[in-house]
Amino acid sequence: MNRDSESVFLRVRGLDYHCRVWGAPGAPLLFMLHGWMDVSASFQFVVEALRGEWRVIAPDWRGFGLTQWSGADSYWFPDYLGDLDAILNVFALDAPVRLCGHSMGGNIAALYAGVRPARVRRLINLEGFGLPRTRPGAAPRRYARWLSELPARQEFRDYDGFDELAQRLRERNPRLGAERAAFLARHWGADAPGGRVRLRADPAHRRVNPVQYQLDEAQACWAAVRCPVLWVEGADSRSPEQLHVSPDELVARRSAMPGTRTLVIPGAGHMLHHDQPVLLAEAMEAFLLEDGG
Repeated sequence: MNRDSESVFLRVRGLDYHCRVWGAPGAPLLFMLHGWMDVSASFQFVVEALRGEWRVIAPDWRGFGLTQWSGADSYWFPDYLGDLDAILNVFALDAPVRLCGHSMGGNIAALYAGVRPARVRRLINLEGFGLPRTRPGAAPRRYARWLSELPARQEFRDYDGFDELAQRLRERNPRLGAERAAFLARHWGADAPGGRVRLRADPAHRRVNPVQYQLDEAQACWAAVRCPVLWVEGADSRSPEQLHVSPDELVARRSAMPGTRTLVIPGAGHMLHHDQPVLLAEAMEAFLLEDGG
């Protein structure tokens, strides 16, 4: 397949939406959904490792990459579900789709597969564990924090150049080689005044969401999933610990979607699509081709 991507822009729910597309028209469709503070180009290494012919479509979520910022005070999951539904309707009409998501993208994909079970043919969840369980009693403090953050200007730090951003990426993920870090920096960053480089992300993403994550509601959606599910984790990932998900809770979340099988990728952390793209691509294709491709 063609390893170079093209950019397709759509009008989605009032926003100019960017989708990165690899492969020839007419090849089997595979939709890939990136995580928080990531961009669609992050899947380049996995796409390069795919052996079959695929038409891979990866959107930049609202407020990330080349997609327009929403202009709202906060970002929340219902908008991502609405955006995904609209994007699938453009590229796949009513046909069931193959859906793969990483981290936040995995959470969105899993929710969507339960909300629209007939719309998803196969689901691959890459480190999409869900968010920490919340308590109703924490709601007053959460709303108060959101109100106090509304007047404050939100900002991400900027960088001296793309080389500094690439170095920062390698500091956060020591498995990331220099060439891949340089590639990601060019897509995660953009030129800013004074020769600086800024992140391609709306600073509003830094603001706390006033609506607490409802794990029981998410699990109800997961239980409604009807397609085969591949749940993939990095062997060295610390995400469950960082999300305060206990080992028992992790087992429960893995089994919440009926018919889920679990795969652990060795030598990979949370960013397993950067760390082990060849192993991940092999596992993905083996799973996707079980239904005839």
